[in-house]
Amino acid sequence: MTDAAATTAPDSGPDSGPGHIVATRAFYDAIAEDYADHFRDVFAAQTLELALLAGFAGLVKAAGGTGTGTGGSSGVSGKVADLGCGPGWVTGHLASCGLDVFGLDLSEPMLRIARRENPGLRFEQGSMLEPGIPDGTLAGVVSWYSSIHLPQDDLPALFAGFRRLLVPGGHLMLAFQAGEKARHLERPFGHPVALDFQRRRPDRMADALETAGFTLVLRSERAADEEQGESTPQAFLIARRPHADRSTPSTAGRPTAGRPTAHRS
Repeated sequence: MTDAAATTAPDSGPDSGPGHIVATRAFYDAIAEDYADHFRDVFAAQTLELALLAGFAGLVKAAGGTGTGTGGSSGVSGKVADLGCGPGWVTGHLASCGLDVFGLDLSEPMLRIARRENPGLRFEQGSMLEPGIPDGTLAGVVSWYSSIHLPQDDLPALFAGFRRLLVPGGHLMLAFQAGEKARHLERPFGHPVALDFQRRRPDRMADALETAGFTLVLRSERAADEEQGESTPQAFLIARRPHADRSTPSTAGRPTAGRPTAHRS
């Protein structure tokens, strides 16, 4: 959808967690089917985005991440995680590019759509802050309009977590809206929910990735597509965990719970 940080919801029971996590889950739970119906054809027509995802898949495979779950001479696993997968469109496209990919999302209604539309792929409910994936086991991580659902202060811990999940030489891809000001969205498709979507400057996001120990591979930005209702440019970053890692970034202040969700804005 877009960029988001918070609204309030009670922290109790299965929906317990930081307020912005609870709000993000509630938002996408409410709009899942309408969201999928509205944006399915939009995603399918995004030629540049699909090409960038295919390029990311090529980088992962060239680094040893194959669709068979085995790597090259290093023996690296080829698994890729789509963290904040929403209705699974990115997961499905990466699978069509030959990657061994699975999806993770906060919203069970979104996951039901993903499983329905991609019956051969694995989708699990969980938080990308605490994904339950062993460190150093992924050839690739994708955060496609999902980091937008975290406050700025949580990004260092998020990016450090992504780096830990990847094998040396593994790749990360981020998509987000470029800009300075958050967008507040109320009552989407008539549902009584609201969320703030955080837009971010690509240069600052690139700096944050490098601070977390990544090497930047690609920084791309396209103009807003006003015919599709976009009001800001869309930004895309690809980064790599180096084979010769620098010292492990600090994880001080790392969140202990929660997890952002899917897409665009």
